[in-house]
Amino acid sequence: MRRMKVIIPVLLISISIGVLAFSKLHKEDPPGRYEVIMGLVGQILKEGHYQPKAINDAYSQEVFNKYLKSLDSEKKFFLKSDINKLQPLSTHIDDELQGAPLECFFAIDTLIRQRVTEAAAIYTDLLAQPFDFAKDEKVVLDPDKIDYPVDAAARKEAWRKVLKYRTLEKLTDLQEIRDKQLKDKPSEKAKTDAELEAEARAKVKVVYDRYFDRLKNKQDQNERFSLFVNAITSTMDPHTDFFPPDEKRAFEEQMAGKFYGIGAQLREEDGKIKIVSIVTGSPSWKEGSLKANDVILKVAQADKEPVDITGYAVEDAVKLIRGTKGTTVKMTVKSVDGTVKDVSIVRDEIILDDTFAKSAIINGQHKLGYIYLPEFYADFQDRNGARCAEDVAKELQKLKAENVEGIILDLRFNGGGSLQDVVQMAGLFIPEGPVVQVKSRSGDPMVLRDRDKSVQYGGPLAIMVNEYSASASEIMAAAMQDYKRAVIIGSSSTFGKGTVQRMFNLDEFYSNRDIGPLGAIKLTQQKFYRANGGSTQLKGVASDIVLPDPYYEVAERKDDDALAWDEIPKASFTQWIDPVPVDALKKNSEKRIASSEAFRMMNENIATLKKLEKQETYSLNLQTYKAEQKNNANALKRYDAVNDKVKELNIVSLKTDLDKISNDTSKLARNKDWLKFRQKDIYLDEAVNVMNDLIALSYPKIQGKPATK
Repeated sequence: MRRMKVIIPVLLISISIGVLAFSKLHKEDPPGRYEVIMGLVGQILKEGHYQPKAINDAYSQEVFNKYLKSLDSEKKFFLKSDINKLQPLSTHIDDELQGAPLECFFAIDTLIRQRVTEAAAIYTDLLAQPFDFAKDEKVVLDPDKIDYPVDAAARKEAWRKVLKYRTLEKLTDLQEIRDKQLKDKPSEKAKTDAELEAEARAKVKVVYDRYFDRLKNKQDQNERFSLFVNAITSTMDPHTDFFPPDEKRAFEEQMAGKFYGIGAQLREEDGKIKIVSIVTGSPSWKEGSLKANDVILKVAQADKEPVDITGYAVEDAVKLIRGTKGTTVKMTVKSVDGTVKDVSIVRDEIILDDTFAKSAIINGQHKLGYIYLPEFYADFQDRNGARCAEDVAKELQKLKAENVEGIILDLRFNGGGSLQDVVQMAGLFIPEGPVVQVKSRSGDPMVLRDRDKSVQYGGPLAIMVNEYSASASEIMAAAMQDYKRAVIIGSSSTFGKGTVQRMFNLDEFYSNRDIGPLGAIKLTQQKFYRANGGSTQLKGVASDIVLPDPYYEVAERKDDDALAWDEIPKASFTQWIDPVPVDALKKNSEKRIASSEAFRMMNENIATLKKLEKQETYSLNLQTYKAEQKNNANALKRYDAVNDKVKELNIVSLKTDLDKISNDTSKLARNKDWLKFRQKDIYLDEAVNVMNDLIALSYPKIQGKPATK
């Protein structure tokens, strides 16, 4: 899951002093880039983290295990003897953070490169020969249920079983396609099972060719070092991260909702980077050469040597294509007609408007407003850039102009973002008062409050959440719940990320520019507390109306390194003048859910998925595998019919919004898909039902009152 984002400015004077001392200490014998990063990270964690763990041998051992898992998650590279050989260095990482030589990282790095090279020869040999799917064999796919291979022979056997399983998956797919074609066209000559088995192995080989090409040729030592440092930071807590320079830029772009590039949407297909579409008004659109389905073969920065991106993952290709505004990127492109040409494009700002707040009208028993907010975005680099609080305020104005009787704010899958904006956004719905409390490592909690006494929208309000709603989303939901201003609808609880991070640019702490850019660290420095005093950390926010949720077991509480829940004194605040009648709404919703065939089917599906997740071994016998898959498919097939049991919502875009995109066919198409996805949304359907109840229960109180104050 993606990392949650909340950033507020806090000075780290003690770290600055410590880093200066670090620089002077090594003046006579300048450390390398990795050593500098390790020294800075060690000091920053110790001096600046909200609740630092002791960086000792036990901490070092945890980092060691986590790093090995990130390099070899399936236990198919390292041998058991490798782990035993490396074990003496497992308690050395804490010393390396304090200036000792980087023995642990370099020892692991040398060994993983050797083992990847050996495994690259293993898979090609194994896939060169047919598999016997008549034998009764089983494979264990969960790496937590197996140990590292004891020797090279055991490693080869482990690879054999995994490759056989992947081939079995492909083979059964190919057989299904063949059998369907035979039904449609029985006179056509069909491929034999032996031919399909060879084709399946070839397909698996393509996948692993690409995988090993990335490991051997594209994942360099810098990338592995970033994984190593992230094992260190995430052991302190799950949201303290190290960002190498490219990832730091990508993080800032995501928060801002814009980046500097060429405006072409890409996808990876058969090892090639293809253009999906061109963003209207973008540099690519203005230049005019690039078209959908063109393949980008090479990428060069201005006049530098081009890089062949065949086999690249999309995110890696994007790193090369994006860059500083006004710079030139040169691409070698193969067009659909087969011609190959060089295209030079000057990078410019690209606005990711799909990440911004968006509203619609839901017509039915009552006319409802719907606002979708994918994240609490804020452009920290541009004072005039996009801010989610301002955008939501604009959507409210538009919906009020449409005379909606209630508003649903959808924060499902919203991982958080700007703290300043969530405070400002909460203020749109309540008079002056505390929204959230923030506590630093030392000192009293700081109350962040809405200071605007006006209320932009005072009508019935519902907030939708799920287990992926985190950080700023939880602050918003908690504040509205504490004030009894809105009804919270969704998962039993939200994600449970109740911590505040700040980004520190490591280059600002070290003056020697010869070693190149160092990147940044996103550091947990503070903790959130609700207006009622309880933390949102670990426990999250409990929904008032709990709906069966298929997205389970992803929350903060699943991470052993998560910070604990606690509470502080309650802030002084006055609840909403017309408190949401939660008990009555909950009672009505429970009745509907109990009698809903769609929700019953969903609960059965969740139980089936949990049962399937407990399966430890998988058959490598063709007939047994097919029987297992058929049983699983039959068990899950009923879930496909859930949407058939949900009534279609009449959800439409606002005319003002449609007028703005009327000349952009790609935006119109995306908007159509956006609406279609919500027409058969079982959760939104129940939120509408709850809102209808809320309006009915609120109407006697709000009759004759204006919607705004």
